[in-house]
Amino acid sequence: MNILDKIVIDKRREVDIRKSLIPISQLEQSVLFERKTNSLAQNLRQSNSGIIAEHKRRSPSKSVINQDLNVKDVANGYENAGVCGMSVLTDGKYFGGSLDDLIIARASCNLPLLRKEFIIDNYQIIEAKAYGADVILLIAAILTKQEIKQFSELAKSLNLDVLLEVHNEEELRKSIMPSLDMLGINNRNLKTFEVNLETSKQLSEHIPNDFVKVSESGISSVEAIKELQPYGYKGFLIGENFMKTDNPGESAAAFIKTLES
Repeated sequence: MNILDKIVIDKRREVDIRKSLIPISQLEQSVLFERKTNSLAQNLRQSNSGIIAEHKRRSPSKSVINQDLNVKDVANGYENAGVCGMSVLTDGKYFGGSLDDLIIARASCNLPLLRKEFIIDNYQIIEAKAYGADVILLIAAILTKQEIKQFSELAKSLNLDVLLEVHNEEELRKSIMPSLDMLGINNRNLKTFEVNLETSKQLSEHIPNDFVKVSESGISSVEAIKELQPYGYKGFLIGENFMKTDNPGESAAAFIKTLES
């Protein structure tokens, strides 16, 4: 069993518990439920840098990245740096995140916020909306085609953007549908954790131009982005690179300045 399988098993248990504690009707009464969302896809289309910066305390592959920062400072810093959007990990067991992180980020900045989560149930999409997200992540490796359709259509009905993540051509082929806004290519092999930018290059030609192309994982240099831009990539998800520093916002600002110069 690989790490992704383990995460999904734990996630199903966790979602069942959450559902029993907070019914959907209560989530729908959240003050943030009526809020007008910001489109990450639109921001990426109009941007020269395309940086989606992440708040991430730890990960299964790197263990602790940074436990000392507070979300408010990170969100402020990213916004001042001029990133296109912020990704907030809400998985507790494997990444040390929470929905509280999402709500604090929402109160601290006006950036489009991506709820970075292992979504396996409609409930989590309604939850994302209630906690102030603008975008949800769907991971093709853990979902059927029917689930991708169901979840992405629900997200669109709530005015949320949808970023679908794939790792190979097979996942990409089953996933392309009009209810997605962005297609993310994860350069990390989730079975071996090895990272290879060639994955983004090879899969780029299979992504129709209606979707914003996003490259994820292993992007730690301006050179990597310049290498991927000719392949049509408009978005670049960067987590560890900024989070492992004492001031992620300043790191992001310096990175964007170098990229745009």
